[in-house]
Amino acid sequence: MQNESIVLIDGVCHLCQGLVRFIIPRDPRANFMFASLQSEAGKELLRAGGLPDHQLNTVVLVENGSYYTESAAVLRIARRLRFPWPAAYVLILVPKPLRNALYRLVARNRYRWFGRDEQCLLPSPELKRRFL
Repeated sequence: MQNESIVLIDGVCHLCQGLVRFIIPRDPRANFMFASLQSEAGKELLRAGGLPDHQLNTVVLVENGSYYTESAAVLRIARRLRFPWPAAYVLILVPKPLRNALYRLVARNRYRWFGRDEQCLLPSPELKRRFL
């Protein structure tokens, strides 16, 4: 999986599921694959990156063997989407502590604000090939 770009999300979080639904139509080249943090594939990727396999409070981007979390993951994803989303990458200039403080505020409240499911998102048959 060295050359893959994999987005790991909390599979029961509505906001995280929405992120996947946002990425797919804006990623016509299918650059990104997806897995839930709760899945065996997700846990294996977390362990391989030296992250705790119970890490459910951040989006994780695995890109060319490097791991990105929190705001860095989201901005790196945006950078590879169809126009105009790469322009959001300019926010990388905002100091990381500030970006991540906002990210953590949303992450802490995501279930309350957006809801959650009892089970992970199930992809449609045509999208199943993009999920690990």
